[in-house]
Amino acid sequence: MRRTYSRKCPHCSREVMWPETETYPFCSERCRLIDLGAWASEDYRIPGEPVLDEQDSASWATPEGEGEIDWDEDGD
Repeated sequence: MRRTYSRKCPHCSREVMWPETETYPFCSERCRLIDLGAWASEDYRIPGEPVLDEQDSASWATPEGEGEIDWDEDGD
């Protein structure tokens, strides 16, 4: 016997059955894409500490050549 589950679509609140609906937990491809677009445009955010941009994170790097190890045994 196969079980079915139902819940409301996160976008439009329409009832959705699983595994009958291919786009579960969304009722349609349209609602799925609307939700994806909201994540892509940063309408949804996961709370946490802000992440540094690549330009900001590179500021801690040492200048080129500084701190390199001289592997020449003569020390030249």
